[in-house]
Amino acid sequence: MERQNPGDSTTERKNIVITGGSKGIGKALAVAFARENAAVYICARNEVSLYHTIAEIQASFPGALVKGQPADLSDTAGVHLFGNWVLEEIKATTSGRIDVLVNNAGTFTPGNIYDETAGALETMMAGNLYSAYHLTRHLIQHMIAARQGHIFNMCSIASLDAYPNGGSYGISKYALLGFSKNLREELKQHHIKVTAILPGAVMSDSWSGFDNSTGRIMEATDIATMVVATTKLSPQAVVEDIIFRPMLGDLP
Repeated sequence: MERQNPGDSTTERKNIVITGGSKGIGKALAVAFARENAAVYICARNEVSLYHTIAEIQASFPGALVKGQPADLSDTAGVHLFGNWVLEEIKATTSGRIDVLVNNAGTFTPGNIYDETAGALETMMAGNLYSAYHLTRHLIQHMIAARQGHIFNMCSIASLDAYPNGGSYGISKYALLGFSKNLREELKQHHIKVTAILPGAVMSDSWSGFDNSTGRIMEATDIATMVVATTKLSPQAVVEDIIFRPMLGDLP
C-alpha cells in the first residue's frame, strides 16, 4: 500500500475514505487499510463509537494514520460536513489525492413493502443510496483532477434478488447497484475504478444477536480482505462486482 516516488526517499501513504467506519464491515475495512499503513479517514453517526474505534485502531497500528469526523450521511448537510473535512485533510497529505472511497454507510430495517412503517422507503434511500450519491458527487471532481482513484459501493445480494422481509432495503440496494454501474461507465474515461460489493449475510449490526459459533455466516474481515486485495491490481484492471455468500448458501 505504500508507494515510492521516483527519485524520492520518502514513502507516500494511500488516502482511504470510509463511511460508516466505526463498526461492522466499515470498521473491518478501516482496520485492514490501517494494517497497510494507509491514512484512513472515517465517519459515523455515533461520536463516542467513532472516537473509540479510532483510538483502538491507532493503538493497534501506530504506523498508520486514522482520523474521523462525526456525520450523519443520510442528511445532505452531514455529507457536506464530512466531504469538506475530507478534502481539507487530504490537502495536507503528501499526494493530496483520494486513493480509495468506500461508500459503506447504510441502514437496514426489515419489513415488507405492504406493511413496513411509513417513511421506510425514504429512510432507506437516504441512508443507502443518497449518502453514496451525494458524497461521491462532493469528492469526485477532486478524483477526476487526479485521474486516478477507486470507488467501492457497499451493495448487497439484495441488489440482485428480492427476498422476504427485504422491502425498501432491497429497493435501495437495487438502486445502489444501478448507481454503481452508471458511475463506472462515466468514470472509466477518467481512469477511476468503480466496484460494487454485494455481500450476503455478514456478522455486522444487521445480524447482531445471531449465534455464529458454527461459522454459518461470513465475517466482516472477509469483505475487508477482498477489498484491500482489489486495490492492489494494475491500473488497467478493474473488478466490477464482488459477490460474497456464506459457504452453505444464503440463510432462508
